Amino acid sequence: MEVIIKEHASFEAKRRGITEELIKSVVKNPQQKLLSKKGRVIVQNKYYDHAENKEMLLRVIGIEMSEAFHVITAYKTSKTSKYWMKGD
Repeated sequence: MEVIIKEHASFEAKRRGITEELIKSVVKNPQQKLLSKKGRVIVQNKYYDHAENKEMLLRVIGIEMSEAFHVITAYKTSKTSKYWMKGD
């Protein structure tokens, strides 16, 4: 599946210190995949951030088409318990 990172998502990712390679990795191999209220897809992975010295969650929000995932935005958060679906 092709990963297309929209201009706004690219700008925000750079501002937030998230590489395009990391975004593509999460889209292609998500630990969790959820649907948002607006019909968008949220893919997310937990990881250990050595700079922050704690567990973080990288969330990528986009629109999934048959052959491409269009990334709208991406962000990382330390509030994993707020966003992580229990049971996974």
